[in-house]
Amino acid sequence: MEDYKEIERSITKSYRKKIWAKFIKGISDFQMVQDGDKIAICISGGKDSMLMAKCFQILKKYSETKFEIEFIVMNPGYNQVNKKKIIDNAKILNIPITMFESSIFESVEKIEDNPCYVCARMRRGYLYEEAKRLGCNKIALGHHFDDVIETILMGMLYGAQVQTMMPKLHSKSHPEMELIRPLYYVREDDIISWANYNKLEFINCACKITEHRQINNKGKIGSKREKVKELIKTLKQDYEKIDMNIFRSVENVNLSTIISYKKGDKTYHFMDDYDKDKG
Repeated sequence: MEDYKEIERSITKSYRKKIWAKFIKGISDFQMVQDGDKIAICISGGKDSMLMAKCFQILKKYSETKFEIEFIVMNPGYNQVNKKKIIDNAKILNIPITMFESSIFESVEKIEDNPCYVCARMRRGYLYEEAKRLGCNKIALGHHFDDVIETILMGMLYGAQVQTMMPKLHSKSHPEMELIRPLYYVREDDIISWANYNKLEFINCACKITEHRQINNKGKIGSKREKVKELIKTLKQDYEKIDMNIFRSVENVNLSTIISYKKGDKTYHFMDDYDKDKG
């Protein structure tokens, strides 16, 4: 039996509860896949997006929902080693990728303020355009549970706002397109475990800016996300359910205890109708 079939079996057997069931739950809870969809599975080359691609291959094989998938890889300026690694892993996993070129890394290197944010926005724009060219109506990104809770804390600690990474959303720049995050419930530790179980090695960020930071920091915690990740890890030592509580906090918002909140272009303040509740 080919190696990729064993890898597929590991998802639905050995990691059925930790990965496959949570992948299916995310798809179901947020109605991410419908009949007639054509979804661009966006692969960065990392463990998360490669796992997502395999999950979609299995889902398409057994699902009663009729949908199509395209596996797209954007090369933002990877060095030859990382580019080859992505191509080799795609072959090992039997994922028929389509790679297209961009010069995002070169452009972002010149930006001093928030280069990671700009890079993410540019990446998404290129992915939407390529997906649209292929006739897709959705793009799927490999963000997982840990990305979600880290985003919640980053918004509070660094952005002075309560927000989360949504499981799906309509694109503002491409109104006909939708973004979905099927690994929404899957924990990063389980993805790492799955990769190690199958002896798979994937690229990390592969960004030149990140590489420079790692060299300059000499092992110290650098980015805001890294700091928040370490904070959550420390908090879990005292209370192991802290990560799930962070996740649930944006599901259990009580608007009557919020000073102000936004919906669309409108801002609501508790003082707007404070006297109406008198008595």
